[in-house]
Amino acid sequence: MNHRIERSLWRHVVAFTLALSLATAHGAENTLTPEELDEGWVLLFDGETLFGWKAASKADWQVHAGAIAAREGEPGLLLTTSQFGNYVLKVEFRCPASTNSGVFLRTSPTVKPNEVARKCYELNIAAPGVSEFPTGSLVERKRAQAVEPKSDWQAMEVMADGGHFTVKIEGQEVIDYTDPKPLGRGYIGLQFNQGQIEFRNIKLKPLGLKSMFNGKDLTGWKTYPDMPSRFTVTPEGWLNVKNGRGVLESEEQYGDFTMQLEAFVNGKELNSGIFYRAIPSDPAMNGYESQIHNGYQDGDRTKPVDHGTGGIFRRQPARKVVADDFRWFHKTIHADSRHVAVWVNGYQVTDWTDNRPADANPRKGLRLEPGSIMIQGHDPTTDLSFRNLRIVEIPPR
Repeated sequence: MNHRIERSLWRHVVAFTLALSLATAHGAENTLTPEELDEGWVLLFDGETLFGWKAASKADWQVHAGAIAAREGEPGLLLTTSQFGNYVLKVEFRCPASTNSGVFLRTSPTVKPNEVARKCYELNIAAPGVSEFPTGSLVERKRAQAVEPKSDWQAMEVMADGGHFTVKIEGQEVIDYTDPKPLGRGYIGLQFNQGQIEFRNIKLKPLGLKSMFNGKDLTGWKTYPDMPSRFTVTPEGWLNVKNGRGVLESEEQYGDFTMQLEAFVNGKELNSGIFYRAIPSDPAMNGYESQIHNGYQDGDRTKPVDHGTGGIFRRQPARKVVADDFRWFHKTIHADSRHVAVWVNGYQVTDWTDNRPADANPRKGLRLEPGSIMIQGHDPTTDLSFRNLRIVEIPPR
């Protein structure tokens, strides 16, 4: 080979390898790394749609170039459809120096500007010359140490744990605040107020989850030996279910909660599910079912079979089949009053509100009363494993 061509090819290989390593190190926008998934993070913004969000004003909220943006219209909030309690939130924002915007925490949809010290927490985005509460401040609560404003993307991280809040801008802690009378839960809101604003890489990690399974035995769970399913603990410390129809039921009952787990489907397009708010001690599995089924039609992941993994069976199909058989996947179920959201591998696939009349049986109507968690054995082909089952109840507002 000509040495000049060889050197040129080598330079291209080195450049490509460097670019690939940088992309791997920094990660793609609006995605989660394997480490983040293992830590329990989910994406609140998929980078392409406003799924999981609702506008509470007439600003021109839109997705543009992988970011949620607003440039004009009525000041107000773009809200998550889910209410959250204790969590760590990461978000990147970009705006001109004249912008006055913010991120609202534990807010209601109808909060007014004069209520931010009582009915929400307003995490401000504003240069020191624009607002007396510079970026990172909790408006009307605590002023942040001012940081140098940037015209490019900036990273903000907030921990909200009970009444304790810490805020970091570009990794630098700017406030540490404790509210003596904290709000327990509420929506997360992106604010359009004065000047254009963009948000991306919006990630949330729920706090306070506790293990539901000890990896050694079925302590904390109720079995039904007369049913065909067999629930065992594998040498690796996984919960495994095989054989026909059956159920493993939690001894504890839960109403509003966040549950996270990992699942492995050891077969092609097998069927199972996680039931919640189920009628206790009823092996008929009368509860809401968050489906497990990784099949899809015509090679199209937006066409799930049997509602798809993360779908609410018979209520709302998953908008996309994210998980694969023969590979561990992460699942987060977030049940908040009438509303439920489900993430698979950190990607939100379900956003459903139960507007049916009340009924003690969730198969027939709305159930808000606490119930048990049930893991389903579906049929003789069943062969699934579960690990890292964790749950936390969402505090009242």
